[in-house]
Amino acid sequence: MGPRDDSALLTIGAFARASRLSPKALRLYDHLGLLPPDHVDPHSGYRHYAPAQLERARLVAWLRRLGMPLARIREVCELTPDAAAVAVAAYWARVEADTAARRDLAAFLVDQLERKNTAMTTPRTPMTTRYAALTDQGLVRPFHQDAAHAGPRLLAVADGYGPDGGPAATAAIEALKGLEEQDLTSADLLGALEEAARRAHRAAPAGDGASGSTLTALLRSGTQLALLHIGDSRAYVLRDSGLFRITHDHSLVQSLIDEGRLTPEEAASHPQRTLLLRSLDGAAEFAPDLQLLEARPGERYLLCTDGLTRVVPAESIQQVLSAADGPDQAVRELIALAREAGAPDNVACAVAEMTAA
Repeated sequence: MGPRDDSALLTIGAFARASRLSPKALRLYDHLGLLPPDHVDPHSGYRHYAPAQLERARLVAWLRRLGMPLARIREVCELTPDAAAVAVAAYWARVEADTAARRDLAAFLVDQLERKNTAMTTPRTPMTTRYAALTDQGLVRPFHQDAAHAGPRLLAVADGYGPDGGPAATAAIEALKGLEEQDLTSADLLGALEEAARRAHRAAPAGDGASGSTLTALLRSGTQLALLHIGDSRAYVLRDSGLFRITHDHSLVQSLIDEGRLTPEEAASHPQRTLLLRSLDGAAEFAPDLQLLEARPGERYLLCTDGLTRVVPAESIQQVLSAADGPDQAVRELIALAREAGAPDNVACAVAEMTAA
């Protein structure tokens, strides 16, 4: 092997200009092992790059412009060109799907904000509700650990886990049922719902974190809905403009999706897909999501455990909610869909339809 020809190497500045990456980015990519220099001067520490590294550097630059996370870029750079092309196409399809989901969320938020503004200047339409709840053990689990409630003012589902999960879920629902009898104003809703859920949290098993429960609940006063959510059960609303998911999972896989380290497709088969970051667990901090919504006649709200959403796609859920004659038919058909898909988990659904009084 002949001596190294350092004269053919590029300085970091020259390599940065040729690759359209900043020296700061190059130093970061070196630190991450994504694009290490060909040679580092042992005395000065100056980085030098081989011209042959430009192709990889340009690929990194292009992928960064696409918004691809660095960890994913490292994986793509190690693939053959054909496999890398497939990976980039799959990533971009995911980006487009995520963009569509964010567009729907933006539309939902715009609608909510406009409703709040309208509610301040115009009288609210008196409303009542039609409601139904149903649970099912599923076809695989030996125990039933889901619980649900539907009433004139309260809608709630809970998904227990661990040896004491069933009692934890039932206790969570029972802690909230008293809210049905309270004459609450819109100003009291969030506080009353949070305090009831806090009591359920205190009563949850306080062992080693092996048992606990999710809790997702809606409490109504007039046209105002208070939403409390902790765990990976979900809440949806069906409006004229479509079906919107109004909760965010408190799970490990959702956090990895948010960080760009996992796709939703990968999350579905992840070995830790059931691991929760927040739940009703007496040994952990009580940290629910809380929000206030403005409801209108004709809307349908669905609360459900992951026994439904893991096996039934959102499109099918929307179709059932749209076509059902009422909440009772909706919950029965949703659970039937879960059973047709194998029902590997317990299932709980609660549906409320807002109607003009």
